[in-house]
Amino acid sequence: MARHGLRPDKRLGQHFLVSPSAVGKIVGRVAGCAGVLEIGPGPGVLTGPLSEHARVTAVEVDRTVLPVLAEVAPQARIVLGDALTTDLGALLDELPEPRAVVSNMPYNITGPLLEAVAAQAGRFELAVLMMQREVGEKLLAVPGDSGRGAVSVLLQAQFAIQRVVLVPPGAFLPPPKVESLVLELRPATRLAPGELRRLRTVVRAGFAQPRKTLGNTLGAVFGRDSAHSALAAARLEPNARAHQLTEAHWRTLAERLTEGA
Repeated sequence: MARHGLRPDKRLGQHFLVSPSAVGKIVGRVAGCAGVLEIGPGPGVLTGPLSEHARVTAVEVDRTVLPVLAEVAPQARIVLGDALTTDLGALLDELPEPRAVVSNMPYNITGPLLEAVAAQAGRFELAVLMMQREVGEKLLAVPGDSGRGAVSVLLQAQFAIQRVVLVPPGAFLPPPKVESLVLELRPATRLAPGELRRLRTVVRAGFAQPRKTLGNTLGAVFGRDSAHSALAAARLEPNARAHQLTEAHWRTLAERLTEGA
């Protein structure tokens, strides 16, 4: 980085991974995959070792890192662009199977980037993603956990999610103010687009005001009578709260509240 005059860009939320231990654990998780889509390679700390055993396509928004990537991972294909507007599906389709997605996700776009990756679930066998610890623990939160949110339900409905490793601030340059968590996501239940859309609508309505009861939050969107009827069908009381519900509860509510949608 010094030789190329490269510095992390705060505007892009860049915190470059520099821990060999963390790199080894991430790379080890995708061993056996023939194709890897990496999102946000930065100076290529992951890109280099990934490309030794797989065909790698890396999407990078910062052109200043291109000379470094050319040096450390010359065999990788680098696509200059914003991952949130790039056709990730087309890039995955060009890679050999089995495929993986890898990313040290910038904190400032973690939410939309998770959605973008999840949208391609049918095209890869696993995703190994690093994110802020708070977000990662939310994805793992089980029913009854106060940290459970809409993203917990929606991602768990699509993936089997497993903790890989907790990464301290000192593993990055510059060190962030928070810890990071690496998760492995393996596509599980395949939801039809319409089914996922209806589930998303109801889950987000339920978590819109998480301190309120579902009788109130769902009633405000779908009408009191419809909400109470749907809750009864799911064997729930109107005073239940969103974080208490299982995926099966949410599926029942989605079926009842979006019939004909």
